[in-house]
Amino acid sequence: MIVGGEMVSGPLFPAKFILFVGLLGIFLHQNGATTDTGGSINLLFTTYQDIRWANVTGSEIKIDVLTKDLIEGAAIDFFAARKLVCWADQGRERVECMKMNGMKPARRDIVVAAKAKVDGLAIDWLTEKIYWTVSETNKIEVTSLDGRYRKVLFWVDVDQPRGIAVVPAQKLLVWTDWGESPKIEASSMDGDPTSRKVLVKDKGIFWPNGLAVDLEQELIYWVDGKLHTLQVMRLDGSDRRTLATNLIYPYSLTMLQEHIFWTDWQLYAINTLSGGQVRELFNVSVSPISVRIWDQRVQPHGETPCQVANGNCSHLCLLAQNPQGFSCACPTGIRLIDNTTCADHPTDMLFLVQRTQISRISLDTPDFTSFPLMLNRVKYAIAIDYDPVEDTVYWSDGDVHTIRRVRQDGQGPVETIVSAIAHADGLALDWLARNLYWTDTGMDHIEVSRMDGSSRYVVINENLKEPRAIAVAPMLGWLFWSDWDEEMPKIERAALDGSERVVLVSNDLGWPNGLALDFSENTVYWCDAKTDKIEVVGMNGSNRRVILLEQLPHVFGLSLLGDYIYWSDWQRRSIERAHKKKGTDRLVIVDQHPDLMGLKVARLREVNGTSPCVVNNGGCSHLCFNRPHDFVCRCPINYELAADQRTCFIPSAYLFFSKMRGLGRISVERNEGNYNDQITPYKVIREVYALDVDDTWGMLFWTDRRSKSIQRALVNGTDVQKIVDSGLGRPEAIAVDWLGRNIFWTDVELRRIEVARWDGSSRKVLVWKSVEEPKNLIVEPRRGAMYWTEQQLEVIQKAGMDGSEVTTIARKVGDVNGLASR
Repeated sequence: MIVGGEMVSGPLFPAKFILFVGLLGIFLHQNGATTDTGGSINLLFTTYQDIRWANVTGSEIKIDVLTKDLIEGAAIDFFAARKLVCWADQGRERVECMKMNGMKPARRDIVVAAKAKVDGLAIDWLTEKIYWTVSETNKIEVTSLDGRYRKVLFWVDVDQPRGIAVVPAQKLLVWTDWGESPKIEASSMDGDPTSRKVLVKDKGIFWPNGLAVDLEQELIYWVDGKLHTLQVMRLDGSDRRTLATNLIYPYSLTMLQEHIFWTDWQLYAINTLSGGQVRELFNVSVSPISVRIWDQRVQPHGETPCQVANGNCSHLCLLAQNPQGFSCACPTGIRLIDNTTCADHPTDMLFLVQRTQISRISLDTPDFTSFPLMLNRVKYAIAIDYDPVEDTVYWSDGDVHTIRRVRQDGQGPVETIVSAIAHADGLALDWLARNLYWTDTGMDHIEVSRMDGSSRYVVINENLKEPRAIAVAPMLGWLFWSDWDEEMPKIERAALDGSERVVLVSNDLGWPNGLALDFSENTVYWCDAKTDKIEVVGMNGSNRRVILLEQLPHVFGLSLLGDYIYWSDWQRRSIERAHKKKGTDRLVIVDQHPDLMGLKVARLREVNGTSPCVVNNGGCSHLCFNRPHDFVCRCPINYELAADQRTCFIPSAYLFFSKMRGLGRISVERNEGNYNDQITPYKVIREVYALDVDDTWGMLFWTDRRSKSIQRALVNGTDVQKIVDSGLGRPEAIAVDWLGRNIFWTDVELRRIEVARWDGSSRKVLVWKSVEEPKNLIVEPRRGAMYWTEQQLEVIQKAGMDGSEVTTIARKVGDVNGLASR
């Protein structure tokens, strides 16, 4: 035997595994034996790391590596007429093909990004298709050789499919299945369910692995890894016989005329049946996985109805056991609108979130195949929604505190729309006004921005404990959300600008998760992960009733399209649907999908409804909100609404204020009706006590007593940082030196006044002697002075900004709540 150009010898197979079955005339010259293959035989086989070929000529066996760098090599097949070798790499979840020049590789091309761990592979050399099995998803699929058109053929009653073979002359597809009910099946090559037939299914089959077809004799051979056998039968399943027993762990099988070879995982060998005996042809240092004989005779030429104009099919022409000999088919998820023509694109789509992955499932075809979008940097996706105007999906990522978007097919760049979010559990799009809403459970408020992330505005900021799901009715002017408040969970409604707020449901709720709106019935659906129900109520809070209350162990996301509601379930790891009124016609869309979060079902590119904000944004310069009886314009952070009630501008003066878990500001020039009273969306705020601002640098500083920290941020709510978070007792008053770029603060518990640079560095205690309860601190950088109150002593103190020359400037001042200078 020659490996890499050197002659080596291979051992005989142990005698106890030799069987006397007079089938083959092949003899190997190994350890004194004789090899007579009647010429040269070429074998292609995969290991986990590479693709190899072995040339068997007489007594010599030469093995070379064709290509390396596989992560987890699996099935292999070839296309002799096109000089292609194709294989599955389960580690990369794709199928690749390589052009051959003789038996040397000429080029390596990715043919199909399978997005699945393909187990078995078979090439239809007459119509240039690749058939494969995927045991991970329990599907049998076909694709055009270039990978453009891919279709699921079987997905029902398929459990752990493995080996697969095609017989184009008979329009026959054959595969093994070693699930709970192991079997070998056959069908028409177009996947016609009426043609499906079980060939073997009894106690004489357990782990049917590889199979191969003798085209001349019309026989099917297969190996069983559990029963350690090699068996054969006719194409119709009749005349079944066992040819060899006591094999070790046979996996993949190939044959041509009298030559039969198979891989053995445990022995790291390729074995053969020769002269009625099982022999080891050769072994290698790693386990061989899949094997094929490279020979033109394995793929005889033939005529098919698909050769002329692709059978007039717009996409896939598949051989079929029908009178015309073929049928037209569409890529998975796309309907066949007549006998030959496929629709341009799917119509109804389900988008689902699995924490680190966004996927889509077409609802147009019954296989419900999930296709992940090839996105980077998805860390912890939670909520999702779809924009029919720009055909994009938006999702929130709780790990990186952002909302992002991408085209619904996953093509093009991923854009970060909004950042500096604590935890966006829910999001919803007003596709008419082009506004994006989200709930922030970290900040306990509901916020909105334009759909490009600009013009952020806090819609609801009071009496929210754990806002969760959110939904909008753009044409009606309503906003709906759920709140996980432990004391009183509820579902609420408000106008899209946050006004007219009312509670719709507040009793018999636990963990109200997903929300979905039915515009045709003016109803609100929700799922509850604690009461294990899906319920509905009118948008006015009337006519509440239960839709489903069985087998809902932990419902999370909810969506509605047409007559059906769809939901995700954490515990069942499934997405299901049922009739929205009766709860009947319940159907599992996908199961065994871990980490399921939100979902959205939508009719692609269908824009429904109207709103006064559609045309020219309602005349608003920034934000336009439709309401049940009118519409209003609002302004983002840093802006104020002018007297025309349409235009936003940056005011020359405004007042900052703190509200425990929020920071906001009020326009000094104009604040009629509190239209310009805004809460700025800072994150990581727990209990704000005091604040100060440097308008020169646009920076806000505050003390947080709950987290015992000093924080800063830009006045627009971004770039939040903890600059001091250790060695603090109860920080209260804070003052900014805008000239020296220093911050000063009082600590009531530690009884001292400290200073640090803007970034928290160079920290120093300035005053600590004779300090009892320092509060209400201010500084005058131009005079080099600072002032504070002593609460217990009822005095106002003064010192240099370096802490020197402490003096009392006022006594018996009582309980002073604030200081200011001019």
